[in-house]
Amino acid sequence: MFTNILGAIWKYMPGIIRRRMVRMGQSRFTVTTGGMLFDEAGRILLLEHVFRPDSGWGIPGGFLSRSEQPQDGLRRELREEISIEIDEVEFLFARTLPRLRQVEIYFRARVIGDPKPSSFEIKKAQWFTLNELPEELSNDQRRLIQRAVPMSEKSTQ
Repeated sequence: MFTNILGAIWKYMPGIIRRRMVRMGQSRFTVTTGGMLFDEAGRILLLEHVFRPDSGWGIPGGFLSRSEQPQDGLRRELREEISIEIDEVEFLFARTLPRLRQVEIYFRARVIGDPKPSSFEIKKAQWFTLNELPEELSNDQRRLIQRAVPMSEKSTQ
């Protein structure tokens, strides 16, 4: 009887209220996107960030805005931070960081334009060979880059 009453109330409740009630009981995660941007020589583009806690250098990317698709968020971040566009965007992998309650989505893409810092968040944009990554680059960022390197390139290193 009680279940039937709740079901009837739920049925006639506006959709927006139902969605908000469901969301109240759901997990919340921050979503970020990152770009593994390689040039024709196989070098990867890294950014020296002002606010990166462990080291200044890291993979380009950032937080998604509400209702933003991951590829669109990556494109926006790259335009805002280093004034470039990308094409040939390919999904690489996603991972979760439960302690941070964060989901990270990574793509590989081709760069259009010359990267130039255009945000106060970015000190420098620089291309690196995979054998000469900056010493300050965290081990976590190194592992992410290795996951992005195609198997054919790994065998030639």
